[in-house]
Amino acid sequence: MFGGASNLAEGVDKAFVFIFTISFIFIIGLTLLMIYILIRYRRSKVKEAMQFSGSIKLEILWTIIPLILVLFMFYYGWVGFAPMREVPDDAMRIRTIGRMWEWEFDYGQGKLSKVLVIPVNKPIRLDLVSEDVNHSLFIPAFRVKEDVVPGYDNWLWFTPLYTGEYEIMCTEYCGLLHYDMVTRARVVEQDEFEEWLENLEATGLVPDHPGLAVLKKNGCMACHSLDGAKLVGPTFKNLYNSQKTVLVGREESVILADDDYIKRAIYQPNDEIVKGYSRGLMNSYEKLITPAEIQLIIEYLKTLNGE
Repeated sequence: MFGGASNLAEGVDKAFVFIFTISFIFIIGLTLLMIYILIRYRRSKVKEAMQFSGSIKLEILWTIIPLILVLFMFYYGWVGFAPMREVPDDAMRIRTIGRMWEWEFDYGQGKLSKVLVIPVNKPIRLDLVSEDVNHSLFIPAFRVKEDVVPGYDNWLWFTPLYTGEYEIMCTEYCGLLHYDMVTRARVVEQDEFEEWLENLEATGLVPDHPGLAVLKKNGCMACHSLDGAKLVGPTFKNLYNSQKTVLVGREESVILADDDYIKRAIYQPNDEIVKGYSRGLMNSYEKLITPAEIQLIIEYLKTLNGE
């Protein structure tokens, strides 16, 4: 009757089924009672109106019964919830980063992955970190979900029971591409996981670049990608020293995305709009980003096209 892909799924399913069953019984019962009353006491029966006084027995009855049901709901809910906060000592810890609009999993030593790859039957703890706004990590098959909030240390854990691929999504509205903030958890055998992790290329050094830190601090990742993906604004990949067709007013011109252009794009973002993008979506950062920080950004952008 109960199923799921993690050790926590059964407890969650039991609480859900119990609450759903009670709710179903009540909605059917109340609906039938309402239909009976409408038929039994319809106007055509010409029943004489009667005056009723209070009933202590009835008051006690409809107080005690809901109280008992709510206590049972609490019990099943607690039984399902309590294990979620008891992490085994041998759990594998993976730093899980949420940013607009992607998930990234840090296995340590600079090894990063966009897909959560984990061994089967191994307790996994995900340490949740947000680099911009509120997110919420949800793995339906594992029955786990936790908020990912900037500046707040949060986590979740589970033990995957079966190999396979399972959907991961964000369930906290986090901007224009919230719907696309999805990835997957891939559960594999221990030997396959160890081989995958050993061959995973360490790419975690570049994110420590101070220029990227400036971009993240000011929320630039919300609209500009690092991998060529088209978001609200142009991608940063291969941007530096590239030729860009921009609209100045209604006139088109081709410019070089050099140091001066980067500075203008940050301080006067609506003067030159890259063709294919909308005007007015970005405000000036003149009071937020210093010239020294712009230089750090430029140095980082150079790393995105091999310079």
